[in-house]
Amino acid sequence: MTLDFKAYFFDMDGVLYDSMPNHEYTWTNSFASFGILFPSEMAYINEGRTGRGTINLVMNKLYGRDASEQEITDIYGLKTKLMQGCPKAPVMPSMQDIISYLREKGKQVFVVTGSKQPSLIDKLNADFAFDAAHVVSGADVKMGKPDPEPYLIALQRSGLSRDECAVIENAPLGVRAAKAAGLFCIGVNTGKLDDHYLTDEGVDVLFHSTAELKDILV
Repeated sequence: MTLDFKAYFFDMDGVLYDSMPNHEYTWTNSFASFGILFPSEMAYINEGRTGRGTINLVMNKLYGRDASEQEITDIYGLKTKLMQGCPKAPVMPSMQDIISYLREKGKQVFVVTGSKQPSLIDKLNADFAFDAAHVVSGADVKMGKPDPEPYLIALQRSGLSRDECAVIENAPLGVRAAKAAGLFCIGVNTGKLDDHYLTDEGVDVLFHSTAELKDILV
């Protein structure tokens, strides 16, 4: 198999960093502190959704209503506090090699993430040499994944056509966003979900580790 595009748009959590276990822990425990069961796989199913969106999804399922502003503040505030106590998420295997190789071959590389961390750019620059112009974060969008807007912004910044670009995603909602943007989507199932969660969203090709991805791209 040959996958050769002029630009690659990388999701961050679960693709560049092994950070999903931290999100799983913080979501399940923040909800549990308010007496709400949030099964661990839900963190992976809803990866990419905004914090507000995830909390509203749960409250609608349980109580048939959106969360109040106070509930959102309390639950997400606790999640943020718990995240600060989590160990630093390591870089996913082979990803630095992949990014470096693609740049050497003259490819454009972008990060497309829903994160709004103040230290985001510094972290991505230190680990992967990404600058702000090549990062589409939650601060750049009005609509987060699964809306196509984040990937459409990356497409616009690339100056290329849709068929010249590919997305690398590990999350069902991220795949949905990529396909809604009309982009080829490479799936990397690095989490706990069965493959069908990604294939049902229309992923074009699916790998099961970032090492497998390196074998194809490098």
